[in-house]
Amino acid sequence: MEWADGKCRCWWANPTNQRYTRYHGEEWGVPVHDDHKLLEMLILESFQAGLSWECVLNKQEAFGRAFDNFDLEAICAYGEDKIKELKENPEIIRNKLKIRAAITNARIFREIQKEYGSFSQYLWHWTEGKVIYENHLTSSPLSDAVSEDLKKRGMKFVGTTIIYAYLQAVGVIYSHEDGCFLARQVKDYILQKETNHAGI
Repeated sequence: MEWADGKCRCWWANPTNQRYTRYHGEEWGVPVHDDHKLLEMLILESFQAGLSWECVLNKQEAFGRAFDNFDLEAICAYGEDKIKELKENPEIIRNKLKIRAAITNARIFREIQKEYGSFSQYLWHWTEGKVIYENHLTSSPLSDAVSEDLKKRGMKFVGTTIIYAYLQAVGVIYSHEDGCFLARQVKDYILQKETNHAGI
C-alpha cells in the first residue's frame, strides 16, 4: 500500500497511528542483541495474547512505568503487593494471569542469562546468529522449537504464535512484505553483498 509520502509499507501498518508507523519503520525487524530490550519485548508480546499488537504498543510507555522500566532485577523481586498494584493499574492490560506470567518469565529469563551468558546468546543460537527472511507466516518450525523450550523451562504465554511474533519483532525473523520499502532496501543490500562477494 502506497502512502502519501510515496512509500509502500506492510499492510498492517496503520497510517492514522504515528506510533505504529514509527514502530514499523524504525524498530520492527531490526536485530536486537540487548537483553534489556529483549526482556521488554518478551513481556509486551506475552500481553498481546488474544489482543492486537497495536493495542499493546499504544500502552508501551505505560507498561514501562508500571514495570520499573523493564528492569530485570526489579521485576524478579515483585511480590503480592506489586502484583496487586499492577492489577489495579488502569493504564496497562490488567490480566492477572499475564501479570504473574511476566514475573515468572523474567525469573526464567534471568536463569537463561546465567546458563548462556546472556539471553541474546540463547535466542540467537537457534539460528546460529543468522537472520531468517520470510513473511506471510504466523508460526514456523523455529518458533515451535523456541516455544517448546521456553515452556519446558516454565515460561507462560509463549505459544508458537506469540514467539513467532516476538522473533519478528526483535529481528531474528525479517518479515517486511515484498512490496514494503524496507523489504526492497534489504533485498538491494543482500544483492550488493552477493555481487561484491562474486567480484562482479
